[in-house]
Amino acid sequence: MPDEAPATDGMLIVVDTHDRETGIVDKMTAHRHGILHRAFSIFVFDANARLLLQQRARGKYHSGGLWSNTCCSHPRSGESLLDSAHRRLRDEMGFDCPLEAVFGFVYRATLDGGLVEHEFDHVLVGRFQGTPVPNACEVEDWKWESLPAIQSRFADNPRQFSAWFKTALDGLLARGFPQ
Repeated sequence: MPDEAPATDGMLIVVDTHDRETGIVDKMTAHRHGILHRAFSIFVFDANARLLLQQRARGKYHSGGLWSNTCCSHPRSGESLLDSAHRRLRDEMGFDCPLEAVFGFVYRATLDGGLVEHEFDHVLVGRFQGTPVPNACEVEDWKWESLPAIQSRFADNPRQFSAWFKTALDGLLARGFPQ
């Protein structure tokens, strides 16, 4: 059985539209009321510029079963963005790699179950050659996929992807990633 999670795991950092911290709130309150909070999305590419996608575990409190970027989560209060990203990449996907923060954006989306995702999402990029060992509580499936294949899948059925995925991916592509 894994170690018990710290009490801060259920707390999110509330921010303004400039990512300035204004407080903390519990995760479910933030998602029920659409409170703007800090998050991150990690995109890991291999040497062939394929993106490591994950299918979110169906038991997750929102967006279960949807395909998304390699890893996404929320930093803990007092934890740096990079420290939290490395921690969650190890926890979710079972590996770590160097990460670079590329850009951030604010989005708001209505999700299943009446929840609202309202995040200042920091997008990070990494490179990895290997086989992930995902946490089954977090990840139902995974695959390395080319960007043209992902874009085709998204055009055919955008509802199979998480609400933040296309905005984050488009932002990376506009900035010349993958390099």
